Amino acid sequence: MSITDIRNGLETNLETVAGLRAYSEIPENPQVPCAVVQLQTIEYDQAFQKGLVFYNFEITVIVGRFSVQQAQENLNDYADNKGAKSVKTAIESDKTLSGTAFDVHVTTMTGISALDLNDGNNYLGMTFSVTVYAD
Repeated sequence: MSITDIRNGLETNLETVAGLRAYSEIPENPQVPCAVVQLQTIEYDQAFQKGLVFYNFEITVIVGRFSVQQAQENLNDYADNKGAKSVKTAIESDKTLSGTAFDVHVTTMTGISALDLNDGNNYLGMTFSVTVYAD
């Protein structure tokens, strides 16, 4: 199992949310609404003989401009614990990430905030913390 395979598995799961683009790597020019997978930390040797590794990711969900009420409502839908647009439900829909992991767990969603993508616009976004258990 490689980190690239895990990232691709997260991207695949996120693409089950209708209308949400997913990127397994940080894109140069993301098309919103989108979810961007970012590796944060790796915790090695969580079991004997290197049998378990914790991969900690941040998934940043970016929607339209921050002044639009619809953008805020979209983030509410993505933050829901369950439902058709729930990012948590999508990420955990295939807990093995197409066979590349033992399990995946969304632990937190933090702060809806304004984001600057260096294109002259401000967007709204939020970040999900995800732990993937693999070897």
